Amino acid sequence: MNSSFVSFSLARSARCVIAMGAALLLSACATKQEQYDYTAFRENRPRSILVLPPINQSPEIKAQASFLATSTIPLAESGYYVIPVALSEETFRQNGVTIAEEAHSTELAKLRAIFGADAALYITVTRFGTSYRLINSVTEAAASAKLVDLRTAQELWSGRASVVLGSDNNGGGLIGALVSAIVKQIVDTVSDKSHDAARAANYQMLSAGHQNSILFGPYHPKFGTD
Repeated sequence: MNSSFVSFSLARSARCVIAMGAALLLSACATKQEQYDYTAFRENRPRSILVLPPINQSPEIKAQASFLATSTIPLAESGYYVIPVALSEETFRQNGVTIAEEAHSTELAKLRAIFGADAALYITVTRFGTSYRLINSVTEAAASAKLVDLRTAQELWSGRASVVLGSDNNGGGLIGALVSAIVKQIVDTVSDKSHDAARAANYQMLSAGHQNSILFGPYHPKFGTD
């Protein structure tokens, strides 16, 4: 075999290996989650948070109430004083604000003057409820959120969460699996398992102490360590 042909083949193989290695390296870098920029969060350090009525983009009417009701505990456990949602809802109602989109569009200075909070949390629900899929039924909840300082109008943090609660249908064949899934969907709907999914999503999204989460608040022992 011609020596020049062998050298060319080896060189071409080496280039292919290098190209594949570079592609794998770029892929790994692309999938690695970037560190959130907490500069504004650390500069403002809010102590109190107002949770606005969530905007509901799902077809389930109960999504807003479930996400609002289960949002305060993870925030409080993370070290913040949270304006009671029953109080904030009633205050909005008395001021003629009955739609979440209207609450989200309220001027920051006005929210600060009425509620006295340092920051406001804006939540948007994207998925909520129990649905039937193939031979299983799943209950899901997904949302995004952003924390905005009411004093400086700076966005301090943003995040999202998605939770899917399902079950495996083992045994009984296809017919048995279908019947089991339908029954489970009815049971999950009646027992309001979606509320549990919303709670889990809020804990995932609003708890401090993990990568790119909100920072620990001033009422938490780990305040200032993250």
